[in-house]
Formats: sequence, structure tokens, C-alpha cells
Amino acid sequence: MRIGIVILPDQRWAESQRRWRQADEWGFDHAWTYDHLGWRDLVDGPWFDSMTTLTAAATVTSRIKLGTLVASPNFRHPAAFTRQITALDDISGGRTLLGVGSGGIGFDSAVLGGETLPPRQRVDRFAEFVELLDLVLREDGTTWRGEWFTAVDARNNPGCVQTPRVPFVVAANGPRSMRLVTRFGQGWVTTGDGGDDLESWWAGVAELSKRLDRTLDETGRDPATIDRYLSLDAAPVFSLSSAQFFADQVGRAAELGFTDVVTHWPRASSWYAGDEETLVDVATRLLPELRRA
Repeated sequence: MRIGIVILPDQRWAESQRRWRQADEWGFDHAWTYDHLGWRDLVDGPWFDSMTTLTAAATVTSRIKLGTLVASPNFRHPAAFTRQITALDDISGGRTLLGVGSGGIGFDSAVLGGETLPPRQRVDRFAEFVELLDLVLREDGTTWRGEWFTAVDARNNPGCVQTPRVPFVVAANGPRSMRLVTRFGQGWVTTGDGGDDLESWWAGVAELSKRLDRTLDETGRDPATIDRYLSLDAAPVFSLSSAQFFADQVGRAAELGFTDVVTHWPRASSWYAGDEETLVDVATRLLPELRRA
């Protein structure tokens, strides 16, 4: 089991850099940040750009993988985004993971003045976004005219450090998005399918895992070639409520076949509110054991 942590981009770098360094030193396998222009009620507080934050994090870490959880076409164009991705992969020495998703409703989808798309159209746009992003990252000089995006001789030179491109970790719950996982993903990430209590959330996660199994079988993709990531804090209970609770949640994810789990750095209030001392306990006492599980 590999264990990752999300560090929200809601602190000035003078404070935030300590967290990225510490995650690296503790031995977390991957560290992520949200790729939003603003997120939920935190839009009224401090918030910083994801790719700039990850690039800064690359300069103060040495081994941990760094990624977006998740980038979306709400405000990203594949041709421009490719330049940022290749720069991050270069500066990090090939430690970039690219989480991608269809993009939800809210601030990101409204701030640029565009209309909020219904779910089907968001998946249509996402499919084109992923296909074009994959193409531009792999090939230098891409021309594309689609329903949602246009690119004319888009360049990726010199390309990613990782070949043929950085790994895609595709967020998917529905059948169409899961087919994108099997076509383009080196990983699958899910937040579950809702649920008012912990047990119903886990039941939904189990069903989504089975859905991916069926999709892999239908498309002929070898399950061993897909890493499975679970965002534990989409559950109704914060995963770092206690060290023992965290260990239990990691164990349940492993039983369902997940290869990777992701928690969040505790915040003082609101989303992911918790005690940083619990994180310290997990990282220093339990992390080596959980990673061997």
C-alpha cells in the first residue's frame, strides 16, 4: 500500500513549504494539491495556483511524487497545460503525477463567465481533454479541431522526463469515464459515490471498484497495469480522526484492492479539520508499517 497526502494551496509559501518538506521526509509516497481557481467556501480565503505550488514543492523535496488532484478542463486547455506539465516534470526530475477529472460545478466553472455544463457534456468535454492532452504530451506538433478544443501545431518539445509522458491518474465513477481510465490511465482515483454514513460510503466504494473490474474486463486492459487510488476523506469521517481510525481505513482500502490511499493535511477548521498531532503520530509511528501492508 502506498500512502499520499493532500496539502491544500491555502497557505502562503512561508508556511506551506514546511509541510511539503515534512511529507517528503516522513516517507509519504505522493503529495497532491487541488487544481482549482477557488474551492467551495474556501474561495473567500487565501488560495494559490496549483502548478506554481507544485513546482515550488519540487525544489524543496527530493523523492516524493507530486500531483494534481485533479486538473480539469474547467479552465485548462491541453496545449497550454502541456507546457506547465513538462516544466514541472523537468524541475521535479520525473516525479510528476497528473490527476485529471471532468470538472464539477461551482467557482471554477463560473469564474470565467462560461455556462455550467450538464453532466453528459462535462464528460464529453473531459474525453476530448484527456485524448488531446495525451496526444500533445506524446507528440510534438499536434493539430486538432474538436468540439471543445482546437490546437494548431501544438508543441511539447523537449517532452516529459518520464516517457512517453507523465502518468495520468483518471478520476472516474461512471461507465464512460471509466473507459477513459482503461484507455489513458496509469491510475484510477475515486472519492466514492456519496453516502450519509461511513458504511454506506464504503459500500459505494466497493461497488465502484467492481465497476472498474468489469470495465477492465470489457476493454481487455490488464488490471495489474492500473494503480487504484482512494481519497479517504471523501468519507463522512475524516481519516485522521485518530491514528487507529486511519489504520483501519487503510486496511479496508487494501481489502478492496486499492494500491494507494490519500489523506489530507489537517486544517484548523472547516474542511479536513483535525489535529496535526494525529498526522505526526501516523507519519512517525504507523506509516512504515502501513506501507508494508
